[in-house]
Amino acid sequence: MILLFASLAGFIAAPLGMIAGRRPVPVALLLALVPAGLFALFAGLAANAGATGPGGYAESVPWVPSLGIHLAFRLDGLSLLFALLVSGIGALIIVYTGRYASAAMAGRLVPLLLAFMAAMLGLVLADNLLLLVVFWSLTSLTSFLLIGLERDKYAAIAAARQALLVTVAGELALLGGVVLLGQMAGTYSITGVIAAGDVIRADPLFPAAFFLVLAGAITKSAQAPFHFWLPNAMAAPAPVSAYLHSATMVQAGIYLLARLHPLFGPSPLWGDVLVPLGMVTLLLGGLLALGARDLKQVLAYSTVGALGLMVMLLGVGDDIAIKAAMVFLLAHACYKAALFLIVGTVDHEAGERDPDLLGGLGRAMPLTAAAGVLAALSMAGLPPFLGFAGKELLYEASLPAALDGAVAPLLVTAGAFLGSVAFVTVAVVAGVRPFLGAPTEAARRVHGEPLLLWLPPLVLAVAGAAFGLLLGPTGAAIVGPAVEAVAGRPVKVDLALWHGITPMLVLSGITIAAGVAVFAGRAGAFPVLRRLDAGERFGPERGYRGALAGLQRLALGSSRLLQNGNLRHYLLTTLATVVVLVGAALIRAVPATLPAFVDEGVGVHEITVSAVVIVGALMAARAESRIAAITGLGASGYGIALLFLMFGAPDLALTQVLIETLTLILFVLVFYHLPGFLNVTRARVRIRDAGIAVAAGTVMGLLVVAGLADPPQVPISGYFTETAYPLARARNVVNAILVDFRALDTLGEIVVVALAALGVLALLHGPLRRRREQEA
Repeated sequence: MILLFASLAGFIAAPLGMIAGRRPVPVALLLALVPAGLFALFAGLAANAGATGPGGYAESVPWVPSLGIHLAFRLDGLSLLFALLVSGIGALIIVYTGRYASAAMAGRLVPLLLAFMAAMLGLVLADNLLLLVVFWSLTSLTSFLLIGLERDKYAAIAAARQALLVTVAGELALLGGVVLLGQMAGTYSITGVIAAGDVIRADPLFPAAFFLVLAGAITKSAQAPFHFWLPNAMAAPAPVSAYLHSATMVQAGIYLLARLHPLFGPSPLWGDVLVPLGMVTLLLGGLLALGARDLKQVLAYSTVGALGLMVMLLGVGDDIAIKAAMVFLLAHACYKAALFLIVGTVDHEAGERDPDLLGGLGRAMPLTAAAGVLAALSMAGLPPFLGFAGKELLYEASLPAALDGAVAPLLVTAGAFLGSVAFVTVAVVAGVRPFLGAPTEAARRVHGEPLLLWLPPLVLAVAGAAFGLLLGPTGAAIVGPAVEAVAGRPVKVDLALWHGITPMLVLSGITIAAGVAVFAGRAGAFPVLRRLDAGERFGPERGYRGALAGLQRLALGSSRLLQNGNLRHYLLTTLATVVVLVGAALIRAVPATLPAFVDEGVGVHEITVSAVVIVGALMAARAESRIAAITGLGASGYGIALLFLMFGAPDLALTQVLIETLTLILFVLVFYHLPGFLNVTRARVRIRDAGIAVAAGTVMGLLVVAGLADPPQVPISGYFTETAYPLARARNVVNAILVDFRALDTLGEIVVVALAALGVLALLHGPLRRRREQEA
């Protein structure tokens, strides 16, 4: 919890610092100390062998105990891996933002980045399913604000709205799945839910819970057919794309699937659904990346493919596949965040993102070029980078079984091979191609590379190499504990770059050669690849737009029906709804209690006053002049005040008398300026209204009968007498009732009287002012 408060403190201090200094670079460097400090703390925990074992660090504080909600946090191997990525990459992103953004943009961007970091840390550290959903919602909200940061750009606003609608729709499904899991397990603790796995998997509602949770994960992690929102979100500034859409937010769905792997993994549904879903997303993202003409779009589609690859590996679910998923997750976060930042630097300095219009940038931007090449080598999977180890494990997860003739592993290997070929091509297009060759017109516009625009991506690219060179310590301190947390049992993780000449190594070499060949032939195949991105004409994106348009038409039609500005229509709809819903419930309850109520006996004075109320109402309804209608309403109102007085409610009676008096004055003053009395409705409309009015009155009367038939066993007056002084420190019980026990009721009465008085005052103000003007 201290970690979350630290990041929230940075979020609060960020706008103050930006406003006070108006110098984004030093303020950003100062604020970057918050995530940097968190990263150092998490790194220290990772270096402490065994610190994040099966139990990990746990902390719990009651929040809403009656609903089973606790502020419960747990740091184990999986959450530690994500916390390192969120805090470490977050620090570099904030440093980069200080130089990339203007002072005005940085003043809004840095606080939102820190808020997003706090939400993401809360998500990965939460040990309560409902608390996880709360932080999940906060990531959706902050990402919406970050994507739509440039409010003057329609594309950014539309992309932010699309991302929010898609992810929140999945979030609602996730909430339903979480509630089902909590009900089946008897607890919302993630640790407790996983421990109750056998009970949950045997429950008939298990498939429903699985698919609801899966819906939340795949919408967040842009799996097909919900992949379209992620490339569109590239309308956001480069730091946002690097942070949210490569290393953190879109990984939230992967985190959720990995976290619940011990629960869902033993079920046949897990592999049957996740493997084909991930493979389709992998191939689709790879193909669309090859046909994109914008570097950010190229990286975005390749991110979709990478997310599909991780889902596929989690679906395979054996120890090697889990190791491959965790290694690939770490490698992908490093090189993809670096490449997004490099594209942002190129766009910032050269003003161009089309790869075919870029070239020769290495001469003007040598350090940025070095970062790009290093990140590209890791993405392509060359040794000694961490990406190479990830690709080796990827093939190891399926290739041996595929060579033995198994059909399913053969399909997994084929999908992984094709996706990896696309990744090699994307690595060359985004990380190498812009910096080689003769300088283009865009390259001639570059006159340097600011330190803070090349240093963060270079650090990330070098980290990919360092993790690969130090693969043993990386596996022991970071990857191993994460794999054990996902598998839910001890797993031996022994990573190495060299295993000899193996089929996996041969296939890896073929992958690199094929990727370079695809890049060489990309220009000829581009027209065909470009037509693959037809989401605007058909496919899920068009379905999204159609659904949004249908929702808008539904809202417009319902507004015309329900919000047409006609007060008579509003009252009619409200009363009819009450009659139907409440009347249906009373049909069963009232007949049994009505004889007992009639036997209670009714006094003559009560019958007389009730008759006055009824006659007054009929007189108002049948009146053919406004004065007669006002008189009838007044008679009914004063009669109700008498009923209040008879049955021991003098405060209500006084309020009723005041309101009736003020209302009569108000009506007289208003009607004085209106034209002659007219019947503006037809006879059949008045008959309909009368029927609904009678039905509503009957329902309310029967509701009173049903309430009186079962009085409370202990009168509430005794409670007021006993607790007036202990709870309210009031010796006057009536005062305690008015200002403490029924404070809102008293407030409502005061507001009604005050509003009526203001209405009368407003009406009197005009004639009085004219009279003073005439006398003057």
